[in-house]
Amino acid sequence: MPTTVHRRSTPSPGSMMGQAFSKIELVTVREAAAALRVSRMTVYRHIHSGELPSVHFGRSYRIPATAVDAYLNRPTGTSEED
Repeated sequence: MPTTVHRRSTPSPGSMMGQAFSKIELVTVREAAAALRVSRMTVYRHIHSGELPSVHFGRSYRIPATAVDAYLNRPTGTSEED
């Protein structure tokens, strides 16, 4: 059963930033953990190791929804050879 990532669009950055940032969707650590079916601590470990990209705002982190999707769809490295 696939897990749905609830995506939160960032607010419009205004005319100075242009349109590049208006389409970025960010999720919280809690939402990423639920989508990945891991604990929040595991998500924080992946953020700090650089395995999962994130944006740091004060004391909280936001993860691009595309990064969560990419992490879910990454190859596991457990392929069987004939």
